[in-house]
Amino acid sequence: MDWIENNAWMLWLVLALVLGGIEMVSLSFVFLMLSGGALAAFATALLHGPTWLQGLVFALVSVGMIVFVRPLAIRHMNRGIEDVRTNVDRLVGSRATVMEPVDGTKGLVKIGGDVWTARAERGEFLPGDVVQVVAIEGATAVVAPGDETSPYRS
Repeated sequence: MDWIENNAWMLWLVLALVLGGIEMVSLSFVFLMLSGGALAAFATALLHGPTWLQGLVFALVSVGMIVFVRPLAIRHMNRGIEDVRTNVDRLVGSRATVMEPVDGTKGLVKIGGDVWTARAERGEFLPGDVVQVVAIEGATAVVAPGDETSPYRS
């Protein structure tokens, strides 16, 4: 029993690693929280806390993390598609200025500060026209009339 009290830190460290490994397989965030509790108990053991205190710290930190941290982690992992749009996805709906004539197959537009290859959803646009990006297909912006003031030629 004396060996366990003197080397409890090793048991807590092994438990934290095992629980972390189980978490990598389960992805439930429960074992990760338990691993956090084991790490807190590991720190308590390193500070020569009694065995009963190590167990209490493990239990309290684990429960606290399950109650307070796990819901935040789950909410962060389950964000909607709007929250994880990439830069290219964010271009859809933005305005662009036609740099070279755009028709159904080719053209160039300036979106923000970048020049993109473009094609018209329908019709054609001339340099200076303001259009709206309706889709991004690979490296090509698909554009349509921007607003009432931009000329649209069919």
